[in-house]
Amino acid sequence: MRQINRKVPPFDGKQSEYHGFRRYDSMLNGCPVIVVEPKHGADNYPWIWRAAYFDHRPEVDLALLMKGFFLAFIDTGESYACPDAMAHWDALYRQLTTKHGFSPKPALEGLSIGGLFAYTWAINHPDWVGCIYADNPVCDFKSCPGGKGRGPGLPSRWEKLIQCYHFRSEAEALAYKKNPIDNLKPLADARIPLLHVSGDADEVVSYEDNTLMLKQRYEQFGGKIEVIVKKGGRHHPHGLDNPTPIINFILTHSGFTAAS
Repeated sequence: MRQINRKVPPFDGKQSEYHGFRRYDSMLNGCPVIVVEPKHGADNYPWIWRAAYFDHRPEVDLALLMKGFFLAFIDTGESYACPDAMAHWDALYRQLTTKHGFSPKPALEGLSIGGLFAYTWAINHPDWVGCIYADNPVCDFKSCPGGKGRGPGLPSRWEKLIQCYHFRSEAEALAYKKNPIDNLKPLADARIPLLHVSGDADEVVSYEDNTLMLKQRYEQFGGKIEVIVKKGGRHHPHGLDNPTPIINFILTHSGFTAAS
């Protein structure tokens, strides 16, 4: 472990405190960016990239900060992981890995709609991902917000998604070939380990149409996925009362010894 250099802040932007850690807020191509710095960093500059809902159920993020991980987040608004949003993700990745020396393979963290972001970006860049932790994640936008499966859908958000992707019609959205649930082979070929924490009674993001379907398809391609099912669990609350299995999963696939 190395002591973080406090004499020259490694990041631009406003400095503040986040649960006892140093936080930096800046802008990148018009998007708000947050980077949180550990008090003691690991040699390979590991990082957890939160895809959505910064500071919601932060137990995993805080535990990883204690282990020497950096925490990163970029807010692309209500963009549903559309190609325009993913270009901003690419820009942040390049900035953190080249300018600041972060590990080339972050752990991705996707809660709810964040799953759509994490999986879309990972599929675009399977060689740039260490592992994915997803929690009641959207893996199929036809399911949520589209409402074309077992879930109720979110009509206003479905309309917004169609706009963000520049689809000319709903039919074009439904025929889209790069939805994560239909495009998992690149992740399996790259041997990216996956962990899902999912409630099997999720009333917003259907467990069957998202996590269960993804698991079945990923395993068909030879991919490795672990699913922690919360029996009777709904969409909220996210996370686990004891997040140790999540923390250990990320540490294991980032070259760390599992936490006790």
